[in-house]
Amino acid sequence: MNEKVFRDPVHNYINVNNQVIYDLINSKEFQRLRRIKQVPTTASTFHGAEHSRFTHCLGVYEIARRVTNIFDRKYQEFWNPDESLLTMTAALLHDVGHGAYSHTFERLFETDHEAYTQEIITSPETEINTILKQVSPDFPDKVASVINHTYPNKQVVQLISSQIDCDRMDYLLRDSYYSGVSYGQFDLTRILRVIQPVGDGIAFSSSGMHAVEDYLVSRYQMYMQVYFHPASRAMEVLLQNLLKRAKSLYHLDQGFFQRTSPNLIPFFENRAELTDYLALDDGVMNTYFQTWMSSEDSILADLASRFINRKIFKSVTFNQEAETELHHLSELVKSVGFDPDYYTGIHVNFDLPYDIYRPEKTKPRTEINMLQKDGTVVELSNLSALVQTLMGTNYGDRRFYFPKEMLILDDLFSSDKETFMSYLSNEHFNPKN
Repeated sequence: MNEKVFRDPVHNYINVNNQVIYDLINSKEFQRLRRIKQVPTTASTFHGAEHSRFTHCLGVYEIARRVTNIFDRKYQEFWNPDESLLTMTAALLHDVGHGAYSHTFERLFETDHEAYTQEIITSPETEINTILKQVSPDFPDKVASVINHTYPNKQVVQLISSQIDCDRMDYLLRDSYYSGVSYGQFDLTRILRVIQPVGDGIAFSSSGMHAVEDYLVSRYQMYMQVYFHPASRAMEVLLQNLLKRAKSLYHLDQGFFQRTSPNLIPFFENRAELTDYLALDDGVMNTYFQTWMSSEDSILADLASRFINRKIFKSVTFNQEAETELHHLSELVKSVGFDPDYYTGIHVNFDLPYDIYRPEKTKPRTEINMLQKDGTVVELSNLSALVQTLMGTNYGDRRFYFPKEMLILDDLFSSDKETFMSYLSNEHFNPKN
């Protein structure tokens, strides 16, 4: 086929010279990703972050294309060129199962975007499956096995999912660019020069250690400064409570939801199938939320209005010793007329910037290995004092969310405000956050 190009703000040009890849991009399941934001609640804080899963998946494909081109040219003794199309395909499709407001939706309705990704790839009902079968009858299963980490060649798996993979490299650069911050920037060009296949996975030339360090620090900073931003998490809590309220009301007033939000009914009734999942996207959900603003249920209408109009909750950080005191804060919220089931929330975010391989863990991480000049492989933290300081430590915080009104109550509730503020002054809380 003639080469197709997509102009991209992160990678400049994304090059497609394989018909299978181009057909997959044009499939309806992949085009749906245009309507799924990459970081939906982050966009409420960093207003430029309106980019989609579609752009991210194209970016992951492009990095995988560049890597496999390098492997095909330089490392034929360690890399099988027959794996290149599989790697690029898995990179392109790795997030095709993400849904509307994906992670928040998943927690409430117990869906799994990775399971949906595999179903989209392997189901004979999808356009993607039909395209993949043109390569070979077992090609869809191979792609799915890369995504669920069971594919036997760990080189391919690690390029798609590891502590430094094509997915993470693109989303750090892309989310950084669209968020308007510099935290996630790192030297991708240098990393692509030092990455190489080894017998049991991928490694990086020790001459590129500082570029890998830079990548890990950039990842840490993006999580601390962008992904864990308290205002973005406030939107997640608000969305979670809004959907929880709708789910609880459905059985009391099915007609309202049949009129205003019919595509959610299979999820309310716990009978959703793949077609139901694919029928939802961020735009559909936002339309539903706007119709809920006119609901006769005051809580549903208010939460929908707060979410649509970004009237977010305030928060306070707390340590584990304070968990027993959160009940008192909830009771004070209730005392002034807010149902704490829907107007409070606990949001816990922690990230492990880097860790070594620990086989005793349920989901052990694939460590980053550096290839020495003498051919030996050394785990990164044994060479880098900087990485040693990041290794094995979780960073983040616990937040209790509550209505902003609790801080600005008028004289009628002045005693409640004083009591509330006195609790926040407890040594276990940090009200300045």
